[in-house]
Amino acid sequence: MKLLEGKKALIFGVANKNSIAWGIAQALHEHGAEIGFSYGIPQLEKRVMPLAEQLGVTFVEKCDVTQDNELDEVFAKAAAHFGALDVLVHSVAYAKQDDLTGRFVNTSRDGFAMALDISAYSLVAMAQRAAPLMPAGGSILTMTYYGAEKAVPHYNVMGVAKAALEASVRYLAADLGPNGIRVNAISAGPIKTLAAAGISGFRKMLTYVGERAPLRRNVDQDEVGRTALWLCSDLSSGVTGEVIYVDAGYHILGMPEPPENWE
Repeated sequence: MKLLEGKKALIFGVANKNSIAWGIAQALHEHGAEIGFSYGIPQLEKRVMPLAEQLGVTFVEKCDVTQDNELDEVFAKAAAHFGALDVLVHSVAYAKQDDLTGRFVNTSRDGFAMALDISAYSLVAMAQRAAPLMPAGGSILTMTYYGAEKAVPHYNVMGVAKAALEASVRYLAADLGPNGIRVNAISAGPIKTLAAAGISGFRKMLTYVGERAPLRRNVDQDEVGRTALWLCSDLSSGVTGEVIYVDAGYHILGMPEPPENWE
């Protein structure tokens, strides 16, 4: 049984084959969803178009999420192409490289504003435009990380942006619930993506989490994609305003198990 047969989904944030958004796109497509893609900068087009072709996606649009006119244009085109939407996936985040290498206390004012705008406000801006295209209700999904609630080395301003994103999920869920629109987030463990490459010491983080998480491993895009499928389908019809962790259980630990040679 295909869980999203006849459903229409618009996915923001596909960058390449390693993107979390790509893992989600594959899961939704496998279960019958008609999908549209949006990517952030012109340089990504050559990477995104072959992925779109793999899934038979014909709606592919560039969108700078900091520009209201570009968001207006993409959603207008989506309305013309799909008629209505059932699913919106927001997998968009950005912070200046300098703000992900040093100390959080040194975050610049413009770097702070940029990270919050792109990584958190863009969800609100998309929800504003998606809601009218969901007259029968729908599901809005975003991507977050454990650094939203605990300090993680070098995550810095992105952690603050993700905290704002998670709060936005709750407020949007409260606002849009009467319209039958559910809003949730997935908090994925560290995964090798284009965005993760910008975080100083990411490889060490990946190794550390993989060794100490309860499942003693990291997670991958496919696992996130399957959880996204659940949140975008009627199987999760009573779930909204939640952060669902897909991190091999790492977030439950108060003090991770130390290495065997630790004294």
